[in-house]
Amino acid sequence: MAPENSSDAPELAPIIGRVKWFDATRGFGFLVSDELEGDILLHFSVLREHGRRSVPEGAVIECVPVKLDRGLQAKKVLSIDLSSALPQQARSSIPPSERADRKALSEAAGEYEPVEVKWFNRVRGYGFLKRPDEAGGEDVFVHMETVRLARLPELQPGQMLEARIAPSAKGLTAIEVRGDEP
Repeated sequence: MAPENSSDAPELAPIIGRVKWFDATRGFGFLVSDELEGDILLHFSVLREHGRRSVPEGAVIECVPVKLDRGLQAKKVLSIDLSSALPQQARSSIPPSERADRKALSEAAGEYEPVEVKWFNRVRGYGFLKRPDEAGGEDVFVHMETVRLARLPELQPGQMLEARIAPSAKGLTAIEVRGDEP
């Protein structure tokens, strides 16, 4: 996602925001701030003068935002505070033989079925879906990677989705999810 041309847009007062998420591969992420309504696009190009190409979730950033046609965007980063950033996910200490085999789970998963988002925490990287009561009402674990692969921007409690669900060693797991529109 290339940043919009922010050179002509009037600058807003500097704000302090927290990194909601940042995808280093795609080169952008979003900040949230109590000072402004809506997410603020943070493109890697404004991190360069701080010697960075990405920032971890939870980092506190002071920036100068601009309001563009597509929304708010950080035009200049003034400071980056990593003291409250979430630790980067460590490589799993679980031996590969004990990790969930995604291919096997996918083969064991059923067809897409309706589910409701019970809760999802992007910072923690997981959440739970719920089957309808008439289908058993069980909770279904959903991992952040599954949500990213589905290209779903955000999951909100009560949101309806469809999921392919498989039994795993720790309970039911959503292997694939998609918005409820086909």
